Order: sequence, then C-alpha cells, then structure tokens
Amino acid sequence: MADSFKELRVWQNAMDFADEIFHLSKSFPPEEKYALTDQIRRASRSISAQIAEAWKKRRYQAAFVLKLNDGEAEGAESQTWIEHAKRCGYWLPQTAASLDAKAESILAQLHVMIRDADRWCL
Repeated sequence: MADSFKELRVWQNAMDFADEIFHLSKSFPPEEKYALTDQIRRASRSISAQIAEAWKKRRYQAAFVLKLNDGEAEGAESQTWIEHAKRCGYWLPQTAASLDAKAESILAQLHVMIRDADRWCL
C-alpha cells in the first residue's frame, strides 16, 4: 500500500487532468473568466484535493468513502463544464471527448477505491 496519497495513480491522474484543464481553459474568452473558467478549474482541481483528504481519513471508512464520493461528484461536475465548453465552441469535440474520457477513467478508479474501501482503510 502507498505511504502517501501522492503515490496513488488516481491522485496523479487527477493532478494531470487538472493541469490539462488549466492550460486548455486559457483559451476561453475574457467574459468567461468568472464563470466557466473559474468553475471548470475549481471542479477539476477539487478531485485531487478530495482524494488527498480521503487518504487522511482512512481511519474511518465512512469518512474515507464520503471524501472519495465528493471526488466523484467533482469529476462529474468537471464533465458538465467540459460539455459546456464544447457546446459554446471553445473546445473542439475531440478535445472535449479526450477530457471526458480522462474524467471517466478517474471516476472508475475512484469507484474501485470506494467499492474496496476496507482494503484501503486502516
């Protein structure tokens, strides 16, 4: 088992996902600064933060699962903002599809951790 949340592949994937969202969202128009840009960056960054918090709450399985579930919710929110970016014409469909697939992969990893929470908890 990992000694730190930073060793978890899901955390690393979530960090990479947030970094990619950050860089790609730089192309959004200025009028989206306090709307779509802030929302998609916040949601995508929150996934890794929720994983880190869950890792530190492993003494209590219910708390661990709750934080991972919060990470799932942030992932789904990110997918919604990705769809908005595509529909507004800010991102090409293939860019949105690639990001959505990355989010789905992270969500699948979180699902497995939730399903097998007893394996992860102290």
